[in-house]
Parts: sequence; C-alpha cells; structure tokens
Amino acid sequence: MQAVNAEIIAIGDELLYGQIMDTNSHWISQQLDAVGVRVVRKTTVGDNRIDILTAFAEASTRTDLVLITGGLGPTQDDLTKPLLAEYFGCEIVEVPEAVEAVSAYFKRRGREMTPLNILQGHLPTCCTYVPNEVGTAPGMWFEGKGAYWMSMPGVPYEMKKLVNDFVLPKLAEIFELPVIYHKLIKTAGIGESWLADLIKDWENALPVHIRLAYLPSLGHVKLRLTAFGNDKEQLCEEVAAQIKALLPQIDKYVYGYDEETLETALGKLLKNAGKTIALAESCSGGYVSHLITTVPGSSDYFQGAVVPYHNAFKERILGVKVETLTTHGAVSEETVAEMATGVRELFGANYGLASSGIAGPDGGTADKPVGTVWIACAGPEGVETRKLQLTQDRMLNIQLTGVAVLNLFRICFHPSNK
Repeated sequence: MQAVNAEIIAIGDELLYGQIMDTNSHWISQQLDAVGVRVVRKTTVGDNRIDILTAFAEASTRTDLVLITGGLGPTQDDLTKPLLAEYFGCEIVEVPEAVEAVSAYFKRRGREMTPLNILQGHLPTCCTYVPNEVGTAPGMWFEGKGAYWMSMPGVPYEMKKLVNDFVLPKLAEIFELPVIYHKLIKTAGIGESWLADLIKDWENALPVHIRLAYLPSLGHVKLRLTAFGNDKEQLCEEVAAQIKALLPQIDKYVYGYDEETLETALGKLLKNAGKTIALAESCSGGYVSHLITTVPGSSDYFQGAVVPYHNAFKERILGVKVETLTTHGAVSEETVAEMATGVRELFGANYGLASSGIAGPDGGTADKPVGTVWIACAGPEGVETRKLQLTQDRMLNIQLTGVAVLNLFRICFHPSNK
C-alpha cells in the first residue's frame, strides 16, 4: 500500500475577508480521509497572481495530490485557469466539447450564452477536460510538477459532484490506497492536561501505527485514535482492544463515541431506563433545554422547563424558600438545590436539573464574581450540587454551564462516575 498525501488550495478573496466560509475544504478532507488519503495542508489564498503561483509551487514540493477550488468563473478576477496554464507552461485554447457543454447548460435553462460564458470552454492544453454536469466551469485534471492536480469550481454542489464522480475513482485507479481508521472517545468533566497525565502510560505504549490526538472543546475533550494499515477490519479490532485497555482508567468521564453528543448520550440513558427529566434554568436561560430538545424523540423523556430569572418566580413556581434566598442569595448551593427539587416535583419527573449564576459581564461581587455558577441535579437518591468558577464572557459561561449541567446529570444517573 502507498501512503498518499494531499493539499487543498482554496482560492478567493471572499474566503480571506470572511464573507464566505470555506466548507469545501472541510468536506473534501472528509472524503479523502475515507479513502485513505491524508490531507497534510490546507491553504487559502486570495485573488493575487504571485500568491497563487507561490501556493502552487509550494504544494508541489510536499504532496502527491493537489485539489484546488475556486477562481474558475468567467470574470477577470478569476485567475485559477490562466495561472495553472502559466504554471504548467501551456496555452489556453478552445475545447469544442467543453464549449458545447456550456452552451447546452444555458440552453436547458432557457438563457442566452454571452462571450464571457463561451470562454469557460477554453482550457489549458496541458489539462484533461473534466465535464461539469451541474455548472458551467469545467474541472481540469493535470499531471506534472511531481503531483496530480484537480481544479474545481468553488460552488459546493458542483465541486462535490466532481469529487464523487471523477476524483475519487481516479485516485483508486492511480494509487493502491492504504486504510486510515479513526475512532473518537468523548469525555466530559476532566480537562485536557489532567486527562493526558492520567493516561500517559497507556499512550506511550501505543503501537507505532496507532496515533492519539487530544481534541478539546467547550467542556469536552475528545480522544481521537487514528490507525494506519492495509486491513480495516484488523485495524478496528486493534483499536477496540486499545480502548478496552484504556477504559478502566477513564470510564467515569466517557459519555460516548464518534458522532455521539452529550445530549444524545444522556437521552439514551433516560429512554432506555424509562426515566424523565425537567429543568429550572436561571443563568443558562433555556440553553440546556435547547440542547436536550435538539435530539429527535426527546419528548419521550423531557417533561419541560422553566426559566425563573426573577427571585419571585423561584419562590412562586419552584417553591424556593424566602429565607433561603434572603440568607444565601439566588446564586448559592442552597437555592439551586431547592430549584432542582422544586422543578422535579413540579413536572413529576424522575430528575430535576437547575442552574443559577452570574453570567456577566456585570453583576459580580467580591464574594461571587462574574462566572460564579451553581448547578444541581435532584434524583431518587438525593441532590448533587457543583460550584463552577467560569469566565468573564457571558455566552461562554452559558455554554459551559450547559455542558456542566448535562454532565452532572450523567454523574447523578450513575453515581459510580463521581
């Protein structure tokens, strides 16, 4: 099997200005990874001759395959085609087959083709014409400069069809591709550095063809195991064995694998057990309810929620005691525990979750600065509480609270995870 490296070059000022998000490179990477091609570099370059030619020259020194998107329109700012011709040292000529395809495209739509549109059927003599069945800009396949090259339109649906119909079959024809297998282990409730320290001996003992990456995000750390080889079934078995050896060390932090989210994992727990949940959200403002209800079928276990921002509603709706609020304040262990118990009783749920805190940017005190949050889970075995010391950023605090609340429920549901 042959290791194949690729680079993706996305061309267009609009990408650099932030006017358009480069979803093309993300999608292409996924498709290449699935067939065993490793993307080693993604380059974004504006509509500038020198920058584009430099990107071409650098890509040819480090990869076997270069995939280019964008810059194939009929206007003067679309530079990809003439610069590819310049880079490969050939001229651009009319390709009757390509002109006919463009003409047919306009005819099917009852539109008149302009002289500029006709130019899209003019291609470098050193490329192979690749028909674009859903657009006007053809794909162009080049071989030379130490690599294989494919230039495609930046329009996502046009690019995707060319990748699926031409690029992937072409790669299978050219290369005997290896297998790249990924497995994600998803954790919550532990930071990246603590997790790394916990599993360092296991990590150091991994075989050379299995690599580990830490992928931290808000409140989560994903462990990605990537295995390289020739037999996918064998790689799957090897990775599964490594995970089996790892789990005794981190099982209490693991909530799922691959595409599973914390909210889908917890939904499965509730649904399989026939249990229900209800929420009282103050500082998180309904965000946790939003996460839970993004899961199809959540109506089977989600009873409902209240957002008692004002203390009067904590008292009136949830039964929080006046003396609790007076003595300890809205942001306190005592208050959030009563909120969780109250919402559980209000909705007749098996579990009640609650949050109360100072999201910011204002409202903090010396004793309770911005980012101070209390969360609670009331269940059949009692009430679990946690104090969070978060950030100065309001939206970040809301998101981190959401993850912490869901993770607290996971712990409350499985006390062995404490």
